[in-house]
Amino acid sequence: MSAQQVDIERLTAYMAEHVPGFHGDLTAEKFPGGQSNPTFKLTAGDTSYVLRRKPPGELLQSAHAVDREFRVMTALRDTDVPVPRTYALCEDESVIGSMFFIMEYKEGRILWDPVLPEAADNAERSAIYDAMNQTMAALHNVNVEAVGLADYGKPGNYFERQLGRWTKQYRASETEVMSDMETLLRWLPANMPQDDGTVSLVHGDYRLDNMMFHPTEPRVIALLDWELSTLGHPLADLANQCMAWMLPRDSSMKGLAGVDRKALGIPTDEEYINRYCERTGRDGIENWDFYLVFSLFRLAAIVQGIKKRSQIGTASSAEADARGDLVGPLAHLAVQLIK
Repeated sequence: MSAQQVDIERLTAYMAEHVPGFHGDLTAEKFPGGQSNPTFKLTAGDTSYVLRRKPPGELLQSAHAVDREFRVMTALRDTDVPVPRTYALCEDESVIGSMFFIMEYKEGRILWDPVLPEAADNAERSAIYDAMNQTMAALHNVNVEAVGLADYGKPGNYFERQLGRWTKQYRASETEVMSDMETLLRWLPANMPQDDGTVSLVHGDYRLDNMMFHPTEPRVIALLDWELSTLGHPLADLANQCMAWMLPRDSSMKGLAGVDRKALGIPTDEEYINRYCERTGRDGIENWDFYLVFSLFRLAAIVQGIKKRSQIGTASSAEADARGDLVGPLAHLAVQLIK
């Protein structure tokens, strides 16, 4: 069975045993998009759920960690970080062909474009950006020991570990030699900031479309897609979000390059960063360019993984080929930042 389908009969039997209150005829519909872990809306009677699974087939080591997603969302249930309720983690691959978990289905808005064409006015745009900022600060202010996540990541320099991990992932999925990527692989270790000892829970892919907003209010009701979460340096999340806004408007990953933010009520990077620093008690940020360059490199490595999976036939989306073409432009953008 492909990544696009689930075995309804076996899944029904599993949910009847493991999900409290489950009853009714089960149907499953795959959400569009989602390059990594195929995600389905399940409906039974008048109740809906969400299922996230590992793609079946041969996978890169440590990728598609749905068990980590399940653990972190479960741990955050009673914090200020908005997450869906989790119901069950199934590690038995015989049920639908790969590990999966089931969580609450929430009704809300996924906003894909940082220009926010859906917003009623500039005040709503500003409020949406502030809600993203507030949610990120809440995440980084979580006491990881109090929520049982003190062992959720490894000790030591987070960026050093991440660079090692994504270099390895990139090499494992490399399909051609790219001079800009080689430049980044030399520059990043040579310009690594000294570890300042800051450790928090980091999302790992903090961006607009990994949040669900209230149907009518500028409020985050769920932070989603925790596959890359770990204990690490909070500036990785902040840089990842700001990096996304650097991307061009004509990219399939819509950015804010060339956009008059003030005319739309969208904060500048400086305003956004300052508000984050106020909420997290930080004086300021040194070596900001390093964090942006690293974020671009990491995104290029992730996209290269999508490209490789597309070639071997395990990518979960038909858009995977188009995404794969972005590795070069992302690496080039990072090299321009260095220069």
